[in-house]
Amino acid sequence: QMCIRDRCGAISQYNAAAPVPGPDNLALAIGKRLTLRGFIVTDHMHLAKEWIPQAAQWLRAGELRAEETVVEGIDQTVGAFLGLLRGANTGKMLIRLP
Repeated sequence: QMCIRDRCGAISQYNAAAPVPGPDNLALAIGKRLTLRGFIVTDHMHLAKEWIPQAAQWLRAGELRAEETVVEGIDQTVGAFLGLLRGANTGKMLIRLP
């Protein structure tokens, strides 16, 4: 349930003149009765002994890939960092050193 000022629920957004905080498709989540639960990798550390060899095998086979943004040269560090803050990266933002 989303609360805006003193009004709560989806009805409070029906006549909103400007975008309201939160997802713009919240009605779909309500209609599908979705539940949102965060994922923290450390909650699953007991699976690490199984995961590491499997992930290593997939990496060697080229079946597991991660998208990342690579910027060339230490002199581009400030621009890369500012880009990271703006969301200009895909995946990790990396600086490749010569």
